[in-house]
Amino acid sequence: MNDSAASGLSIDLSRRSLFQLAAAGLVGVGGGALAPDVVQAAAQKLPLQYNPDGTYATVPLAKDAFTLAVIQSRVRQVDLSRANASRKENLDHMVDLIDAAQGWGGVKEVLFFHEFPITGWSDKWSRVDSLKAAIEIPGEETEALGKKAKQYGCYIVFGSYVRDRDWANHLLSITTIIGPDGSIVDKHWKARNIKGVFGGSNYEIYTSTIHDCLDAYVEMYGRDAVIPVTKTPLGNFITSSVQREPELFRAFAMKGGEVFLRTATGGFTREDIQATALYNRVYVAASNNAVSPNNPGFFDDSGAAGGSCIFGPDGRLIDEANSVNETIVTARIPIAQFRRTHRQPVVHMSLYRDLFDAYQERYPPNLFTAYQPKDGRDAYEYLKNKATWK
Repeated sequence: MNDSAASGLSIDLSRRSLFQLAAAGLVGVGGGALAPDVVQAAAQKLPLQYNPDGTYATVPLAKDAFTLAVIQSRVRQVDLSRANASRKENLDHMVDLIDAAQGWGGVKEVLFFHEFPITGWSDKWSRVDSLKAAIEIPGEETEALGKKAKQYGCYIVFGSYVRDRDWANHLLSITTIIGPDGSIVDKHWKARNIKGVFGGSNYEIYTSTIHDCLDAYVEMYGRDAVIPVTKTPLGNFITSSVQREPELFRAFAMKGGEVFLRTATGGFTREDIQATALYNRVYVAASNNAVSPNNPGFFDDSGAAGGSCIFGPDGRLIDEANSVNETIVTARIPIAQFRRTHRQPVVHMSLYRDLFDAYQERYPPNLFTAYQPKDGRDAYEYLKNKATWK
């Protein structure tokens, strides 16, 4: 970060300041570059960090190349009648798969799981139910996964429903990055949900996303956190459970994303993953769930299992799941070689900047700041008159 950017930091207290400073490249995850009291007091509201010359911020690489492993695992919703024990069973299964991934075929520096390996999900759950199934970060689950990350010296990336005391009553969908020292490196909110995606089912997703709480989110975390790029010694990571919004991934690429880790549960569009890699010249992995026995309310194979894959910057497939069962998909990422010539995507913004500025979003931001729907049907009723389009 340059001096002018650093001087723009505010001094508001936040328990996330350390993660924000690390993501901005000001400090290591342990806060070593600044005194702890300075770290705790600095940078709640980081302004947008962006290089206008085609380059992007990084931290020095620890290795010239690393192995990325996508873990295609089952999804099983938490049994709410025994939520703690059921969540622990899902966590234990996840830990077993970590051991399996690292026990054969060499070291994998990054293990990447899908959107809901610990909590699962159900369209029958209310907000109260979902919050009961959700984890806290940090918490028992991240502590256990941190121990595994430290044991194997790897990053572990996974999605989950999350409850957060700073966001009372909000149900969050967050992808967490745990580092090889066992600490939480970063956690990324889902950027947005598509409204109206379920057709005539009178159901809407009711998780709170960045878009749904935009002003309050920026006030708490800063504008830079809206498009978060996590700078690690293995490369610049972005995570997202958003599907089919190329503008979002273009923005991640413009901010310096190099390795895109995209979670899914219940399927995704393969061409969307491939296009993200090709159009932005980045590595993109998609982690989807496997066939999932004993998941209440769903067939073992709902028709949306499998397909986990990794694409390279040329848009070519590197590896993909060879079945819909639990499996591992791997790729060797030559990050040093890649970084030597990689730049931001070439965008002729002068041709369409005014059109983008004039564009009217179908649904405005901040709709879940004042009201959090009780369930999917309540979300539908609340949102059905909020569209700005005719």
